[in-house]
Amino acid sequence: QRIGKPLRDIDSAIENVGNLEIFKLEKNLSTLASIAGAAPMIGFFGTVTGMILAFYKMSTEKNVTPDVLAGGIYQALLTTAFGLFIGILAFVGYNILVANIQKVVFKMEKTTVEFMDLLQEPSN
Repeated sequence: QRIGKPLRDIDSAIENVGNLEIFKLEKNLSTLASIAGAAPMIGFFGTVTGMILAFYKMSTEKNVTPDVLAGGIYQALLTTAFGLFIGILAFVGYNILVANIQKVVFKMEKTTVEFMDLLQEPSN
């Protein structure tokens, strides 16, 4: 379909197809980046609510014991830990995927350059 076309048209077509493929590869990366950013904040929100609960229980009890505070502090620490855990996993996963996509893009560009060089060689 493109045989006999000028080289710049072939190069442009290859670039367009490459851009479409890169878009497909990067399609859901923003979701993963959002999870990596939001998870620690959600965990911190749980920390705040846990501490509010602990202080509320402390204010309503006449006799404050460690057991009164333990539930709220447990919730606070648990949500922090899970938020950080999910955030770290998403962050690492995001960076691994970005690195892999960059490798694919490099290979596509290298192959395109080699192909265009091949097309420009004089035929014998």
